[in-house]
Amino acid sequence: MEQTFSIISTAIVLTFILDPFGNVPLLITILKDVDRKKHRAIIIREMLIGLAILLLFLFAGRPFLNLFHLGTTAVAIAGGLIFLIIALKLIFPPASGGGIFASVGEPFVVPIAMPMVAGPSALATLLVMSKNHSDHISGLFVALLIAWAISSVILLSSPLLLRVLRRRGLIALEKLMGMLLLIMAVQMLLDGFSSYVEGFM
Repeated sequence: MEQTFSIISTAIVLTFILDPFGNVPLLITILKDVDRKKHRAIIIREMLIGLAILLLFLFAGRPFLNLFHLGTTAVAIAGGLIFLIIALKLIFPPASGGGIFASVGEPFVVPIAMPMVAGPSALATLLVMSKNHSDHISGLFVALLIAWAISSVILLSSPLLLRVLRRRGLIALEKLMGMLLLIMAVQMLLDGFSSYVEGFM
């Protein structure tokens, strides 16, 4: 049984997955040694590269899953688990922080376009969504564009956001996003298990 689809709710979920607020301090750290006049151009370029990678996984996701004969119920449960893991990481971030992505000089593709924008979580989520909503690929495309646009605006505004919200404010906002995503993950798991049980009835 296919889940109901909403462009707005899907765009919100994808925005949570892309986690732009959580990436603001990391982005500033990566660009701290780069000429400030180049920041906007670099962010725009990397966001466009990240979008291209995300679109590749969105449109190639369904053939990939069909190749392995993955059912909708299994994919729904897998999607719920993915969301659950992401939500827990947002609420309880690793103690190591984001220093592993620190780079020298002007970044190209890594680490902003990938894995900050097109990270493993986002790519796996698009694979799951392309299977769960195979009849709404155009809607998923629009939802992804909305989420990407929101993330782009937030990352382009990163210096201003860091000044206004400070690091504590960004952390609090990220945890709130994690709580909302956690609720969605539980609902997705319940729907998946419900469909699985119905298959035996």
